[in-house]
Amino acid sequence: MSVYSAFMFREIEEKWQRAWEEAGIFQADPDDRPKFFITIPYPYLNGNLHVGHCRTFTIGDAIARYKRMCGFNVLFPMGFHVTGTPIIGLAELIKKRDPRTIEVYTKYHDVPKDILLTLTTPERIVEYFAKEAEKALKDIGYSIDWRRKFTTTDEPYQKFIEWQFWKLKEKGLIVKGSHPVRFCPNCNNPVEDHDLLMGEEATIVDYTVIKFYMPDDEFGKIIFPCATLRPETVFGVTNIWVKPTTYVLAKVDGELWFISKECAEKLRYQERNIEILREVNAEEFIGKFVVNPVTGKEVPILPAEFVDTDNATGVVMSVPAHAPYDYVAIEDLKRNEEILRKYGIEDVVKSIEPIVLIRIEDEDYDIPAKDVVEKLGIKNQSDPNLEKATKIVYKKEYHKGVLLDVTGKYAGMKVSEVKEVIQRDLIQQGIGDVFYEFSEKPVVCRCGTKCVVKVVRDQWFIRYSDEEWKRKVLDWLEKMTIIPDYYKEEFRNKIEWLKDKACARRRGLGTRIPWDKEWLIESLSDSTIYMAYYILAKFINEGKLKAENITQEFLDYVLLGIGKAEDAAKSSGLDVKTVEDVRKDFKYWYPVDLRSSGKDLVANHLLFFLFHHVAIFPPKHWPRAIAVNGYVSLEGKKMSKSKGPLLTMKRAVAENGADVTRLYILYASEYDSDADWRSKEVEAMKRHLERFFELVKEHYTKEIKEIDHLDRWLISRFQKAVKETRDAMEKLQTRRAVNSAFFEVLNDIRWYLKRGGDNLAIILDDWIKLLAPFIPHICEELWHLKHDSFVSLESYPEYDESKIDEKAEAIENYLKNFIEDVKEVMKFFKGERVYVAFAEDWKVEALKVALDSDSMKSAMAELMKYDKFKKMAKEVSAFLKRVFRDKDTFKEIVGIDERKIIEENKEFIEGELGVKIVLDESAVPEDRRKQAMPGKPAIYVEG
Repeated sequence: MSVYSAFMFREIEEKWQRAWEEAGIFQADPDDRPKFFITIPYPYLNGNLHVGHCRTFTIGDAIARYKRMCGFNVLFPMGFHVTGTPIIGLAELIKKRDPRTIEVYTKYHDVPKDILLTLTTPERIVEYFAKEAEKALKDIGYSIDWRRKFTTTDEPYQKFIEWQFWKLKEKGLIVKGSHPVRFCPNCNNPVEDHDLLMGEEATIVDYTVIKFYMPDDEFGKIIFPCATLRPETVFGVTNIWVKPTTYVLAKVDGELWFISKECAEKLRYQERNIEILREVNAEEFIGKFVVNPVTGKEVPILPAEFVDTDNATGVVMSVPAHAPYDYVAIEDLKRNEEILRKYGIEDVVKSIEPIVLIRIEDEDYDIPAKDVVEKLGIKNQSDPNLEKATKIVYKKEYHKGVLLDVTGKYAGMKVSEVKEVIQRDLIQQGIGDVFYEFSEKPVVCRCGTKCVVKVVRDQWFIRYSDEEWKRKVLDWLEKMTIIPDYYKEEFRNKIEWLKDKACARRRGLGTRIPWDKEWLIESLSDSTIYMAYYILAKFINEGKLKAENITQEFLDYVLLGIGKAEDAAKSSGLDVKTVEDVRKDFKYWYPVDLRSSGKDLVANHLLFFLFHHVAIFPPKHWPRAIAVNGYVSLEGKKMSKSKGPLLTMKRAVAENGADVTRLYILYASEYDSDADWRSKEVEAMKRHLERFFELVKEHYTKEIKEIDHLDRWLISRFQKAVKETRDAMEKLQTRRAVNSAFFEVLNDIRWYLKRGGDNLAIILDDWIKLLAPFIPHICEELWHLKHDSFVSLESYPEYDESKIDEKAEAIENYLKNFIEDVKEVMKFFKGERVYVAFAEDWKVEALKVALDSDSMKSAMAELMKYDKFKKMAKEVSAFLKRVFRDKDTFKEIVGIDERKIIEENKEFIEGELGVKIVLDESAVPEDRRKQAMPGKPAIYVEG
């Protein structure tokens, strides 16, 4: 039976969680230490926390614990997010006894059915899941200052949000107008990421609609509105595509449009007067011609099954010179005799030639789309490489493309700068329009309804498009630390493309817009600067602040330093000392030193986090760093809170223990990579921790004896682990940190004990401290075998270069390598005796010269000064080549006596190998002897 089975994971963990809480060791208040303020996203309470949360939160906690042990005063707070519509929707589904909801929440969220059926109001849901979340976060041992807990429907928090929105409005950053929003027709509300089942990352894109037209005796003309993201390519249109299916003829703002049924429905939400006249079969129009309104040329209507009638208008213009899909579709059609005969379009199609209208700077090209299609070996429309080809062409042309003379007055303009110019010109001429569509599909509300893009009138919007605001955010981004660094480019792109965003809704939980109480502030807009509220929350929870005290003047003073303490006190009804105490706390803790978050929030929350801090606070209080981590899947499958599969944090901890869960999630992948929770791997991690616990417990209290060579090796190896771990933690590379601090040290200890080491206690104090940020409960338990203090508050091990013993390491490495080399030889040759021959003396001499030389050429020149080396110049040259290929490895060998190492450790080596080691060079064949290198003796097995 293992030690862990006897102690039981949860017994140890609960013991130390109680001790930490009773001692209040994670309650952070200002003092004279340097501060470190780390925040992670507060969880949304429409379900139990799962191992996806566990990833972000455990990384945050490990960093908080590490920084605390490095001497920082660490504030690591937590609140709960409940605003918006999802909780209301969930309450309604539970009230209706929706079968799918009941199944998901009992099966995946681990909510007992009898309790679930009582959660029929938003208030009950918030109360239940807030308690569950706090318990889960405590059960896994996060070092949170719980005095700062709040939920986003708390009245004091609403006062704080009102202040934030007044600040944005004062700066002209909130306006009322008509803008496109993601909209749920069923809920009759704009929707944001938190409101969606699917399509959370979908943005709204504005297609340019170009009004190709067909003269018509009955209607005057029929418009075929082609929607495109590249209006500049209208000069290269050779045809338009329609799908051979049912479309409609509809009056759109007085014009007759040929559009898909789906488009007609969407236009109703985009401020259009629309009247459907009749359905039509698109096949009636195939082979007929429409006029390109920009060039005046006629182009044919051709059939294409690839046209998605649910995307934009369902009518697509074809630019085969610059769109790989169009180029391949035309070539496929030219070969499809059946379709050509069916519609009588053979001559028309075979006469189509691409029209080049863009030159790519510094590149020779013929027809861009054709060139890349041929380069990638694409044969037809079903080739998956078509998407890659499209990205290659579009990216090159956007960044390096210049319009040619065929584009008339636009010739010479850069593609990256011309879209809005052409779109504006087309609209002014009455031959263009705008159609709003999602960047990806489907987009589905949590109520199950397919969302649309709606142009909402008299809606409140945050002006993220403001150029001056963007410039400030971009400037600050360059000064910030972004982890991993390559995400900085993604942030830059997202900031540049960010548009105005609806910030209010009619329905949901949350704070009302203070100047327009009909509207509620939506859930992403009220969660941007809440990190500042953690400072207030401590005073609120202590009863020193109430909602009525939180006035505009009070927050202006304590958060921005505007005004005087006396005026803030008078406005809030507080005494001056309390006001000054809040101000002092805020000045000490702000700014946020690290915001650690999941990558799903890069496109929304983290952008708004930056924008709102830059808008409201002075630069000294702007965020210092953002870290972005990946997702967690479950046994290879994507987790889903609304559909399953899902592994809750409380189940993971109950089944495996907090420290196993923590160590596994930290080690499962590096920070920026996605992790996959695998039960078998978790079990293996549990066994590793059991062995670790038993190992330390056995040796920790032993008396330390006189230090010998083997001890110096262990100390030296451990110092390198300390250095590697600290470096990894500074870079938030938890996988590397765990590998160095746990697995590599464990491997070294195995070797140390195998070699007969009996002084393991010399590193155990520091090893326990090194691992405390990752497995704090086990480390506290072990630490208290010898100490009374909390290891969580001890100093983190420092790297001490004076304890590095390269010679001791070289000797042990040599032994390991020698044993492995013999084992490798014995795979092919069996015997009872192993004869060993060391490298010839001249190689040892030549090696010393080589290691003192900066190049092979200089080493050769030095050796050729001596006759004995001149006579064997060819062999010397070959030897030097090998040395300079792996110079670092050979450096270890200099200064050690190989023969002496094997002689002194002969008994150990023979015990490991089960054979007799004989140091008799004459017994080794000459050809083998000559192959011996310094550090790599020749090995000969005799049967």
